[in-house]
Amino acid sequence: MEQATFLKINPADSVVVCLSPKKKGDIIAVDGKQITLNQDTPAGHKVLITDVKEGENIIKYGYPIGHARQDMKAGDWVNENNLKTNLSGTLEYTYQPVGAWEGSMFNVHRSTFKGYVRKNGDVGVRNEIWIVPTVGCVNGIAENLAHRLMQETGGRDVDAIWTWHHNYGCSQLSEDHENTRKVLRDICLHPNAGGVLVLSLGCENNQPEDFMAMLGDYDKSRIKLLVTQRVEGDEIEAGMHILRELYAQAAQDKREDVPVSKLRVGLKCGGSDGFSGITANPLVGEFSDWLVAQGGTSVLTEVPEMFGAETILMNRCETPELFQQTVSMINNFKNYFLSHGEPVGENPSPGNKAGGISTLEDKALGCTQKCGKAPVSGVMEYGDRLTANGLNLLSAPGNDLVASTALASCGCHIVLFTTGRGTPFGTFVPTMKVATNPVLAKNKPHWVDFSAGQLVEGRTMQELVPEFIDKVLAVASGEKARNEENGYREISIFKNGVTL
Repeated sequence: MEQATFLKINPADSVVVCLSPKKKGDIIAVDGKQITLNQDTPAGHKVLITDVKEGENIIKYGYPIGHARQDMKAGDWVNENNLKTNLSGTLEYTYQPVGAWEGSMFNVHRSTFKGYVRKNGDVGVRNEIWIVPTVGCVNGIAENLAHRLMQETGGRDVDAIWTWHHNYGCSQLSEDHENTRKVLRDICLHPNAGGVLVLSLGCENNQPEDFMAMLGDYDKSRIKLLVTQRVEGDEIEAGMHILRELYAQAAQDKREDVPVSKLRVGLKCGGSDGFSGITANPLVGEFSDWLVAQGGTSVLTEVPEMFGAETILMNRCETPELFQQTVSMINNFKNYFLSHGEPVGENPSPGNKAGGISTLEDKALGCTQKCGKAPVSGVMEYGDRLTANGLNLLSAPGNDLVASTALASCGCHIVLFTTGRGTPFGTFVPTMKVATNPVLAKNKPHWVDFSAGQLVEGRTMQELVPEFIDKVLAVASGEKARNEENGYREISIFKNGVTL
């Protein structure tokens, strides 16, 4: 009999997770019983530890992750072929608030990071020059301007020069059009920008003067508009004149010590595997709890990846009003699926399934661990900006780039992105990749910022949490995330409507 290398996450679970590949005939000892594996089972995948009948729930993380499609025996490999989701449509919910939060279990003393204090008192973790097109028609001009400014200056006096090109701003209607305008507004107002050139064509639906009015009482010395159709002559030279002014001003900005309570971090996962809910997501959850305990802010999104775990979040809402907002967020997103004729339970990607995630509930119960155990203090619609400190929920889809853009748009300085399969991308703020397993960390060190896979190599959560806190604060203080080093940065706006 070989030494068992598996994990039973919750005492109530009817499955264990293999921490290394298993062969048919291998024997594992669980709860005083010896179980023979009936099939080869990959690492990160589930093995049943009790017999179940067709239709019976299978339990992981202490909750149902679906039901058996057929009678199954202890030792069976549990996967998408023999496990079916329990999700179907919208539900009615009852508010059953949990007890008072006891705070973070980690008393790690880190009081400040190095940030840029803006005129309005907001704080940025980067000092960059951004060009924000109001419409996709001027993407080429925006890219040309960014290239010219980099050629002239070398970008030596700011953290980066970037244009956030997109395909929208015209031929959209109603809420779809407003979503675009809100996200572009949020980018312009983000404190990671030391200067912003808003670049317009002039005839688009997203009219430049109306858009600038959306910015409210903004710093007019830091955010400037150029309408290219109204320039008599060369719009590139007109744009460069403005950019030189913005650059010279941003070049004077300096980092200074600011309280950790000012830090706002987005929580995201993608390319998940069977280790996500065991290593990286719990590690990020401990960080989130620590940050909230310091007075800081974390934001969880990916609403479809809350389905099956939503009641855990609902019952952590601080007030009945927040509970109702969370119910609306969940059911509205389910209705969005249903209105397009799509099932609410179809979410795990081929990569998720290959990595050991079999149903949306399986994914959701691992996904939501990124937000720790802190109470929910705010709920936001897509495109909203943060107003509440503490843990917030944000309405956005699960798509990696759309969700990460939404997190940055609401005001997050950094996105913590856990992944088991690996991904190189980044959005318009530093997007730190946290590997769930040591193989990914070894194979893609140029993608990965931190390996939570150390937790399956003998390191403990008590050892890793302080190291992870230090890593995040280092990035907040100017250390480049891998996506920044690679130059992988882009935005994606949620498209939900007719294109004219």
